[in-house]
Amino acid sequence: MNKRHLLLKLASLSALAASSVLVGCGKKAEEAAAPAASAASAPAKAEALKIAFAYVGPVGDGGWTFAHDNARKAIEKEFGDKVVTRFVEGVPEAADAERVFRDMVSTGNQLVFGTTFGYGESMLKVAADHPSVKFEHATGYKQAGNLRTYDSRTYEGAYMAGVIAGKMTKSGTLGVVGSIPIPEVIRNINSFTLGAQSQNPKVQVKVVWVNKWFDPPQETEAAQTLINGGADVLMQNTDSSAVLQTAEKNGKYAFGWDSDMTAYGPKAHLGSAVINWAPYYITAVREALDGKWTAGAGKNAWWGVKEGAIDMVSVPETVPAETRAQIDKIKAGLKDGSFAIWKGPIVGQDGKEVLKKDEVADDKFLSGINFYIKGVDSKLPNAK
Repeated sequence: MNKRHLLLKLASLSALAASSVLVGCGKKAEEAAAPAASAASAPAKAEALKIAFAYVGPVGDGGWTFAHDNARKAIEKEFGDKVVTRFVEGVPEAADAERVFRDMVSTGNQLVFGTTFGYGESMLKVAADHPSVKFEHATGYKQAGNLRTYDSRTYEGAYMAGVIAGKMTKSGTLGVVGSIPIPEVIRNINSFTLGAQSQNPKVQVKVVWVNKWFDPPQETEAAQTLINGGADVLMQNTDSSAVLQTAEKNGKYAFGWDSDMTAYGPKAHLGSAVINWAPYYITAVREALDGKWTAGAGKNAWWGVKEGAIDMVSVPETVPAETRAQIDKIKAGLKDGSFAIWKGPIVGQDGKEVLKKDEVADDKFLSGINFYIKGVDSKLPNAK
Protein backbone atom coordinates (compact mmCIF):
# COMPACT_ATOMS: atom_id res chain seq x y z
CA MET A 1 0.00 0.00 0.00
CA ASN A 2 1.52 3.37 -1.04
CA LYS A 3 1.61 6.40 1.17
CA ARG A 4 -1.37 8.00 -0.55
CA HIS A 5 -3.57 4.97 0.02
CA LEU A 6 -2.40 4.75 3.60
CA LEU A 7 -3.31 8.40 4.27
CA LEU A 8 -6.74 7.94 2.68
CA LYS A 9 -7.36 4.81 4.75
CA LEU A 10 -6.39 6.58 7.97
CA ALA A 11 -8.59 9.55 7.11
CA SER A 12 -11.56 7.26 6.44
CA LEU A 13 -11.15 5.42 9.74
CA SER A 14 -10.80 8.71 11.59
CA ALA A 15 -14.02 10.08 10.07
CA LEU A 16 -15.89 6.87 10.91
CA ALA A 17 -14.70 7.04 14.50
CA ALA A 18 -15.71 10.68 14.80
CA SER A 19 -19.13 9.89 13.38
CA SER A 20 -19.61 7.05 15.86
CA VAL A 21 -18.70 9.34 18.75
CA LEU A 22 -21.17 12.01 17.65
CA VAL A 23 -24.02 9.50 17.25
CA GLY A 24 -23.33 8.08 20.70
CA CYS A 25 -23.16 11.51 22.28
CA GLY A 26 -26.35 12.58 20.55
CA LYS A 27 -28.28 9.56 21.93
CA LYS A 28 -27.07 10.20 25.45
CA ALA A 29 -28.00 13.86 25.17
CA GLU A 30 -31.52 12.94 24.07
CA GLU A 31 -31.89 10.48 26.95
CA ALA A 32 -30.65 13.06 29.39
CA ALA A 33 -32.97 15.72 28.03
CA ALA A 34 -36.07 13.51 27.91
CA PRO A 35 -36.81 13.36 31.68
CA ALA A 36 -36.32 17.11 32.00
CA ALA A 37 -38.74 17.76 29.18
CA SER A 38 -41.26 15.32 30.67
CA ALA A 39 -40.99 16.90 34.10
CA ALA A 40 -41.50 20.34 32.65
CA SER A 41 -44.64 19.33 30.78
CA ALA A 42 -46.32 17.24 33.55
CA PRO A 43 -48.70 19.14 35.88
CA ALA A 44 -47.70 19.28 39.54
CA LYS A 45 -49.51 16.66 41.62
CA ALA A 46 -51.79 18.15 44.27
CA GLU A 47 -50.86 17.36 47.85
CA ALA A 48 -53.23 14.90 49.53
CA LEU A 49 -55.72 16.30 52.01
CA LYS A 50 -54.75 15.08 55.47
CA ILE A 51 -57.75 14.12 57.59
CA ALA A 52 -57.81 13.03 61.24
CA PHE A 53 -60.51 11.41 63.39
CA ALA A 54 -60.74 11.33 67.18
CA TYR A 55 -62.73 8.33 68.48
CA VAL A 56 -64.16 8.07 71.98
CA GLY A 57 -64.07 4.25 71.93
CA PRO A 58 -62.09 1.48 70.25
CA VAL A 59 -62.64 0.81 66.55
CA GLY A 60 -63.63 -2.72 67.49
CA ASP A 61 -66.55 -1.71 69.72
CA GLY A 62 -68.99 -3.08 67.15
CA GLY A 63 -71.12 0.06 67.46
CA TRP A 64 -70.57 3.83 67.44
CA THR A 65 -66.85 4.03 66.77
CA PHE A 66 -66.96 1.03 64.44
CA ALA A 67 -69.55 2.89 62.36
CA HIS A 68 -67.41 6.03 62.19
CA ASP A 69 -64.36 4.04 61.17
CA ASN A 70 -66.29 2.29 58.41
CA ALA A 71 -67.13 5.73 57.07
CA ARG A 72 -63.46 6.76 57.27
CA LYS A 73 -62.63 3.76 55.11
CA ALA A 74 -65.38 4.81 52.71
CA ILE A 75 -63.61 8.17 52.33
CA GLU A 76 -60.38 6.43 51.37
CA LYS A 77 -62.21 4.27 48.83
CA GLU A 78 -64.02 7.27 47.35
CA PHE A 79 -61.06 9.65 47.03
CA GLY A 80 -58.01 7.37 46.78
CA ASP A 81 -54.68 9.18 46.86
CA LYS A 82 -56.37 12.57 47.11
CA VAL A 83 -56.67 11.99 50.86
CA VAL A 84 -54.66 10.56 53.73
CA THR A 85 -56.60 9.61 56.87
CA ARG A 86 -55.55 8.73 60.40
CA PHE A 87 -57.38 8.15 63.67
CA VAL A 88 -56.79 8.08 67.40
CA GLU A 89 -59.08 5.76 69.34
CA GLY A 90 -60.04 5.84 73.01
CA VAL A 91 -59.79 9.62 73.34
CA PRO A 92 -61.53 10.57 76.62
CA GLU A 93 -64.13 13.33 76.84
CA ALA A 94 -61.82 15.33 79.07
CA ALA A 95 -58.96 17.82 78.96
CA ASP A 96 -56.70 15.26 77.29
CA ALA A 97 -58.83 15.54 74.15
CA GLU A 98 -57.43 19.04 73.59
CA ARG A 99 -53.90 17.64 73.48
CA VAL A 100 -54.97 15.07 70.88
CA PHE A 101 -56.53 17.74 68.66
CA ARG A 102 -53.46 19.96 68.93
CA ASP A 103 -51.28 17.02 67.96
CA MET A 104 -53.48 16.38 64.92
CA VAL A 105 -53.02 19.97 63.78
CA SER A 106 -49.26 19.97 64.44
CA THR A 107 -48.83 16.91 62.22
CA GLY A 108 -50.41 18.67 59.26
CA ASN A 109 -54.03 17.56 59.26
CA GLN A 110 -56.24 20.09 57.51
CA LEU A 111 -59.63 18.51 58.32
CA VAL A 112 -60.31 17.18 61.83
CA PHE A 113 -63.38 15.21 62.96
CA GLY A 114 -64.27 14.84 66.64
CA THR A 115 -66.83 12.08 66.97
CA THR A 116 -68.50 12.55 70.34
CA PHE A 117 -70.44 15.22 72.23
CA GLY A 118 -67.87 15.72 75.01
CA TYR A 119 -65.16 17.01 72.63
CA GLY A 120 -66.98 20.30 72.14
CA GLU A 121 -65.01 22.66 74.39
CA SER A 122 -61.65 21.17 73.41
CA MET A 123 -62.41 21.55 69.71
CA LEU A 124 -63.55 25.15 70.16
CA LYS A 125 -60.25 26.05 71.86
CA VAL A 126 -58.06 24.40 69.24
CA ALA A 127 -60.13 25.75 66.35
CA ALA A 128 -59.74 29.30 67.69
CA ASP A 129 -55.95 28.89 67.69
CA HIS A 130 -55.82 27.42 64.16
CA PRO A 131 -58.25 29.33 61.91
CA SER A 132 -56.86 27.78 58.71
CA VAL A 133 -57.76 24.23 59.83
CA LYS A 134 -61.27 22.84 59.31
CA PHE A 135 -63.00 21.19 62.28
CA GLU A 136 -66.16 19.06 62.44
CA HIS A 137 -67.83 18.08 65.73
CA ALA A 138 -70.28 15.18 65.84
CA THR A 139 -73.46 15.66 67.93
CA GLY A 140 -72.31 19.11 69.03
CA TYR A 141 -74.25 22.38 69.04
CA LYS A 142 -71.57 25.10 69.14
CA GLN A 143 -70.07 26.37 65.90
CA ALA A 144 -67.27 28.78 64.99
CA GLY A 145 -65.79 30.30 61.85
CA ASN A 146 -63.83 27.11 61.14
CA LEU A 147 -65.88 24.60 63.15
CA ARG A 148 -69.23 23.14 62.17
CA THR A 149 -71.37 20.41 63.69
CA TYR A 150 -73.08 17.34 62.31
CA ASP A 151 -75.32 14.61 63.68
CA SER A 152 -77.53 11.73 62.67
CA ARG A 153 -81.21 11.41 63.55
CA THR A 154 -80.73 8.37 65.74
CA TYR A 155 -84.21 8.89 67.19
CA GLU A 156 -85.61 7.62 63.86
CA GLY A 157 -83.88 4.28 64.38
CA ALA A 158 -84.99 4.25 68.02
CA TYR A 159 -88.61 4.78 66.98
CA MET A 160 -88.50 1.88 64.51
CA ALA A 161 -86.96 -0.32 67.21
CA GLY A 162 -89.84 0.70 69.48
CA VAL A 163 -92.42 -0.34 66.89
CA ILE A 164 -90.88 -3.81 66.77
CA ALA A 165 -90.45 -4.00 70.56
CA GLY A 166 -94.06 -3.02 71.16
CA LYS A 167 -95.17 -5.85 68.93
CA MET A 168 -92.80 -8.46 70.35
CA THR A 169 -93.07 -7.84 74.11
CA LYS A 170 -95.06 -10.29 76.18
CA SER A 171 -94.50 -8.68 79.56
CA GLY A 172 -95.41 -5.16 78.43
CA THR A 173 -92.17 -3.94 80.00
CA LEU A 174 -89.27 -2.75 77.85
CA GLY A 175 -85.80 -1.71 78.99
CA VAL A 176 -83.24 0.84 77.81
CA VAL A 177 -79.60 1.04 78.84
CA GLY A 178 -78.81 4.76 78.71
CA SER A 179 -75.35 6.21 78.31
CA ILE A 180 -75.24 9.90 79.30
CA PRO A 181 -78.40 11.94 80.03
CA ILE A 182 -78.09 14.56 77.29
CA PRO A 183 -80.94 15.59 74.94
CA GLU A 184 -79.73 13.23 72.20
CA VAL A 185 -80.09 10.17 74.43
CA ILE A 186 -83.29 11.29 76.20
CA ARG A 187 -84.81 11.93 72.77
CA ASN A 188 -83.95 8.39 71.71
CA ILE A 189 -85.52 6.86 74.82
CA ASN A 190 -88.71 8.85 74.26
CA SER A 191 -88.80 7.98 70.55
CA PHE A 192 -88.40 4.29 71.38
CA THR A 193 -91.33 4.67 73.77
CA LEU A 194 -93.46 6.40 71.12
CA GLY A 195 -92.77 3.59 68.67
CA ALA A 196 -93.70 0.95 71.23
CA GLN A 197 -96.87 2.82 72.21
CA SER A 198 -97.99 2.82 68.58
CA GLN A 199 -98.32 -0.96 68.92
CA ASN A 200 -99.15 -1.29 72.60
CA PRO A 201 -100.43 1.89 74.32
CA LYS A 202 -100.00 0.36 77.78
CA VAL A 203 -96.31 -0.50 77.39
CA GLN A 204 -93.89 0.73 80.06
CA VAL A 205 -90.21 1.57 79.49
CA LYS A 206 -87.63 1.32 82.26
CA VAL A 207 -84.20 2.99 82.01
CA VAL A 208 -80.88 2.26 83.70
CA TRP A 209 -78.09 4.78 83.17
CA VAL A 210 -74.40 3.82 83.06
CA ASN A 211 -73.07 7.38 82.49
CA LYS A 212 -70.58 6.17 79.92
CA TRP A 213 -70.65 5.55 76.20
CA PHE A 214 -68.56 2.40 76.27
CA ASP A 215 -68.27 0.17 79.32
CA PRO A 216 -69.24 -3.45 78.54
CA PRO A 217 -69.24 -4.65 82.19
CA GLN A 218 -71.54 -1.82 83.31
CA GLU A 219 -73.72 -2.25 80.23
CA THR A 220 -74.05 -5.94 81.04
CA GLU A 221 -74.98 -5.21 84.65
CA ALA A 222 -77.56 -2.60 83.58
CA ALA A 223 -79.11 -4.99 81.05
CA GLN A 224 -79.37 -7.72 83.65
CA THR A 225 -81.00 -5.29 86.09
CA LEU A 226 -83.64 -4.44 83.49
CA ILE A 227 -84.30 -8.11 82.75
CA ASN A 228 -84.59 -8.85 86.45
CA GLY A 229 -87.11 -6.03 86.61
CA GLY A 230 -89.38 -7.67 84.04
CA ALA A 231 -88.15 -6.24 80.74
CA ASP A 232 -88.25 -8.80 77.94
CA VAL A 233 -87.06 -6.51 75.09
CA LEU A 234 -84.03 -4.22 75.49
CA MET A 235 -82.66 -1.25 73.61
CA GLN A 236 -79.50 0.68 74.31
CA ASN A 237 -77.80 3.99 73.65
CA THR A 238 -74.36 2.64 74.48
CA ASP A 239 -71.62 1.58 72.13
CA SER A 240 -70.85 -2.08 72.76
CA SER A 241 -72.74 -5.29 72.01
CA ALA A 242 -73.04 -6.16 75.72
CA VAL A 243 -76.78 -5.47 75.97
CA LEU A 244 -77.62 -7.75 73.05
CA GLN A 245 -75.33 -10.46 74.38
CA THR A 246 -76.94 -10.26 77.82
CA ALA A 247 -80.39 -10.61 76.26
CA GLU A 248 -79.18 -13.65 74.32
CA LYS A 249 -77.95 -15.34 77.50
CA ASN A 250 -81.26 -14.68 79.22
CA GLY A 251 -83.52 -15.77 76.37
CA LYS A 252 -84.82 -12.22 75.83
CA TYR A 253 -84.89 -9.86 72.84
CA ALA A 254 -82.75 -6.81 72.06
CA PHE A 255 -81.52 -4.58 69.27
CA GLY A 256 -78.21 -3.69 67.74
CA TRP A 257 -77.28 -0.02 67.95
CA ASP A 258 -75.19 2.09 65.54
CA SER A 259 -74.00 -0.98 63.58
CA ASP A 260 -75.47 -4.34 62.58
CA MET A 261 -74.91 -6.50 65.67
CA THR A 262 -76.71 -9.64 64.50
CA ALA A 263 -73.67 -11.84 64.99
CA TYR A 264 -73.38 -10.98 68.70
CA GLY A 265 -76.79 -12.44 69.59
CA PRO A 266 -78.58 -13.98 66.60
CA LYS A 267 -81.45 -15.45 68.64
CA ALA A 268 -82.08 -12.27 70.61
CA HIS A 269 -81.59 -9.86 67.72
CA LEU A 270 -84.76 -8.10 66.49
CA GLY A 271 -82.97 -5.67 64.18
CA SER A 272 -80.22 -3.07 64.30
CA ALA A 273 -80.74 0.69 64.25
CA VAL A 274 -77.64 1.59 62.25
CA ILE A 275 -75.89 4.83 61.37
CA ASN A 276 -74.17 5.24 58.03
CA TRP A 277 -71.80 8.20 58.40
CA ALA A 278 -70.33 7.73 54.93
CA PRO A 279 -72.76 10.01 53.02
CA TYR A 280 -71.97 12.96 55.27
CA TYR A 281 -68.23 12.33 55.48
CA ILE A 282 -67.88 11.96 51.73
CA THR A 283 -69.82 15.19 51.22
CA ALA A 284 -67.69 17.07 53.76
CA VAL A 285 -64.40 15.86 52.27
CA ARG A 286 -65.53 16.68 48.73
CA GLU A 287 -66.38 20.20 49.87
CA ALA A 288 -62.93 20.56 51.44
CA LEU A 289 -61.19 19.29 48.29
CA ASP A 290 -63.25 21.57 46.05
CA GLY A 291 -62.76 24.63 48.23
CA LYS A 292 -66.47 24.78 49.06
CA TRP A 293 -66.30 23.84 52.76
CA THR A 294 -67.92 26.47 54.99
CA ALA A 295 -68.60 26.87 58.69
CA GLY A 296 -70.02 29.44 61.07
CA ALA A 297 -72.95 30.07 63.38
CA GLY A 298 -75.85 27.72 62.70
CA LYS A 299 -73.83 25.55 60.31
CA ASN A 300 -75.13 22.17 61.41
CA ALA A 301 -76.07 19.04 59.45
CA TRP A 302 -78.63 16.64 60.89
CA TRP A 303 -79.15 13.68 58.59
CA GLY A 304 -81.49 10.72 58.89
CA VAL A 305 -83.36 8.12 56.85
CA LYS A 306 -83.99 10.72 54.13
CA GLU A 307 -80.26 11.20 53.48
CA GLY A 308 -79.31 7.53 53.89
CA ALA A 309 -77.73 8.07 57.31
CA ILE A 310 -80.19 6.02 59.43
CA ASP A 311 -81.72 2.61 58.82
CA MET A 312 -83.26 -0.39 60.56
CA VAL A 313 -81.59 -3.50 59.18
CA SER A 314 -81.54 -7.27 59.59
CA VAL A 315 -85.05 -7.57 61.00
CA PRO A 316 -85.58 -11.35 61.32
CA GLU A 317 -88.60 -13.36 60.26
CA THR A 318 -89.48 -13.89 63.91
CA VAL A 319 -90.92 -10.38 63.66
CA PRO A 320 -94.40 -10.61 62.08
CA ALA A 321 -94.61 -9.79 58.38
CA GLU A 322 -97.10 -6.98 58.96
CA THR A 323 -94.68 -5.32 61.41
CA ARG A 324 -91.81 -5.59 58.95
CA ALA A 325 -94.05 -4.05 56.31
CA GLN A 326 -94.91 -1.25 58.73
CA ILE A 327 -91.20 -0.53 59.22
CA ASP A 328 -90.81 -0.22 55.45
CA LYS A 329 -93.75 2.17 55.36
CA ILE A 330 -92.22 4.29 58.13
CA LYS A 331 -88.93 4.49 56.23
CA ALA A 332 -90.75 5.60 53.09
CA GLY A 333 -92.66 8.24 55.06
CA LEU A 334 -89.47 9.59 56.66
CA LYS A 335 -87.82 9.79 53.25
CA ASP A 336 -90.60 11.77 51.56
CA GLY A 337 -91.61 13.77 54.63
CA SER A 338 -95.11 12.35 54.89
CA PHE A 339 -94.49 10.79 58.31
CA ALA A 340 -93.47 12.56 61.52
CA ILE A 341 -92.43 10.71 64.67
CA TRP A 342 -92.94 13.62 67.04
CA LYS A 343 -96.51 14.61 66.23
CA GLY A 344 -99.06 15.57 68.88
CA PRO A 345 -100.79 14.90 71.02
CA ILE A 346 -97.81 13.91 73.15
CA VAL A 347 -97.88 14.12 76.93
CA GLY A 348 -94.92 14.40 79.25
CA GLN A 349 -94.25 12.12 82.19
CA ASP A 350 -95.79 14.77 84.45
CA GLY A 351 -99.09 14.62 82.54
CA LYS A 352 -98.64 17.99 80.82
CA GLU A 353 -99.07 18.20 77.07
CA VAL A 354 -95.79 18.90 75.28
CA LEU A 355 -97.20 18.80 71.74
CA LYS A 356 -100.78 19.64 70.86
CA LYS A 357 -102.91 17.50 68.55
CA ASP A 358 -101.42 17.43 65.03
CA GLU A 359 -98.54 19.71 66.09
CA VAL A 360 -95.21 18.52 64.65
CA ALA A 361 -92.01 19.16 66.58
CA ASP A 362 -89.38 21.24 64.81
CA ASP A 363 -85.64 20.70 65.13
CA LYS A 364 -85.34 23.32 67.86
CA PHE A 365 -87.84 21.42 70.00
CA LEU A 366 -86.18 18.08 69.29
CA SER A 367 -82.71 19.42 70.09
CA GLY A 368 -83.74 20.56 73.55
CA ILE A 369 -85.66 17.55 74.88
CA ASN A 370 -84.78 17.14 78.55
CA PHE A 371 -87.88 15.35 79.82
CA TYR A 372 -89.46 11.91 79.66
CA ILE A 373 -92.81 11.34 78.00
CA LYS A 374 -95.66 9.44 79.59
CA GLY A 375 -94.87 5.73 79.49
CA VAL A 376 -91.26 5.99 80.66
CA ASP A 377 -91.25 4.45 84.12
CA SER A 378 -87.99 5.93 85.44
CA LYS A 379 -86.61 9.24 86.70
CA LEU A 380 -84.04 11.34 84.93
CA PRO A 381 -80.74 11.42 86.86
CA ASN A 382 -80.99 15.21 87.32
CA ALA A 383 -84.70 15.17 88.24
CA LYS A 384 -85.61 16.51 91.68
